[in-house]
Amino acid sequence: MKTMKKRFFTLVLSAVLVLPVLLSGCGSGNTVTVGSKDFSENILLGEIFAQLIEAKTDLKVNRKLNMGGTFVNFEAIKNDQIDIYPEYTGTGLTAQLEMAVITDPDEAYDVVAKEFDSRFGIKWLKPLGFNNTYAVAVTDKVYQETGAETVSDLVAAAPNLIFGAEHEFFDREDGFDGLANAYGLTFKGNPQKMNVSLKYQAMDKGDIDVTDVFSTDGNILKYNLKILEDDKGFFPPYYAAPIIRNKTLEKHPELEDVLNALAGLFDDETMTGLNYKIDVEGKDVAAVAKEFLEANNLI
Repeated sequence: MKTMKKRFFTLVLSAVLVLPVLLSGCGSGNTVTVGSKDFSENILLGEIFAQLIEAKTDLKVNRKLNMGGTFVNFEAIKNDQIDIYPEYTGTGLTAQLEMAVITDPDEAYDVVAKEFDSRFGIKWLKPLGFNNTYAVAVTDKVYQETGAETVSDLVAAAPNLIFGAEHEFFDREDGFDGLANAYGLTFKGNPQKMNVSLKYQAMDKGDIDVTDVFSTDGNILKYNLKILEDDKGFFPPYYAAPIIRNKTLEKHPELEDVLNALAGLFDDETMTGLNYKIDVEGKDVAAVAKEFLEANNLI
């Protein structure tokens, strides 16, 4: 009886240990998993990837959209939990490879493509076409009072202004500390750290005066923010592209041509417009993705 109980316990324990692995993995056979970060643009791109794959291949798509920030997605793709997600060249260069800023967009892409392939077994597919670079933005009130057009113009006023941003911006080489050092910025009190979804409301309420934005954010238009010129060229280019595990491409080589059909279809204006539909007009992500793919004769 004791032996049977011990064997039963061993089987149950094995099942408990194996089940999370099965549930967290990329999927097998005829399924691929598409992930995304936790902001509208990245979620939308992930949904566009997913719908295109479903339309153009026999593969099923497991969606893990809105997973979290850069590091969550990067660890997930390295650890076989997702197969594909949208990434940005500047992020790959500075946050993941921890390399110095490269301002030439083509050179930055070539470096991340080579290094991701050799270090991580991950392939960068062709760029989508838009550059969603980081930028510094101020409220219209601050702009009217300071007349600042560039980040350098903000230095004199900064001690009277409160800076706030999402948590990730404080953990990146191309984030808050690097920006402050590059420009000699000193803000009022400690910078405010918050969820990415809250920073625009904080700007609107006057709780913070300065924040980081992505240049294609639809909320820039909604909240009438002023983007300051990065006159010292601190931020690298952030051209978006699908990245995919090499092992996934070995199993499903058709995915490369399918996703590369999106190359060059997005410019900054197009991406800003799509983000505006979601963030400001409140349209459904899946509906906006489908509309975009249909407009470009991809589905």
